[in-house]
Amino acid sequence: MSREEVPPWLREQLARFEQNQQSLQAVLAQKQQVEMELTEVERALAELRKSPDDGVVYKSAGSLLIKASKVDVLKDLEERRELGNTRVTVLARQET
Repeated sequence: MSREEVPPWLREQLARFEQNQQSLQAVLAQKQQVEMELTEVERALAELRKSPDDGVVYKSAGSLLIKASKVDVLKDLEERRELGNTRVTVLARQET
C-alpha cells in the first residue's frame, strides 16, 4: 500500500501515534536524568552523614566550592531529594 492509498484518518492516527511516542521518549529521558540526580544526592547524603559534625564541608555554587555548615548542606540535600522524588512521581504518571 503506497502513501497515497492510506486514508487520511489513518495518516492522522499514525501522526498522533508518532507524536505520542516522541513525548513518551522525552518523559522517559527526563525521568532517567532525575533518577540519576537522586542517586547522586543519596550518595552525598550517605557520605555527609558519616562525616563528623564539626568537620569542614563545602558545597558547590557554580564552579566554586563554598564552605558551609553540615546542617545547612544536609537540609539542602534533603530538599533536593524531596523535589527529585516528586518529579519522578510526576514523570511516572505522565509515562502511563
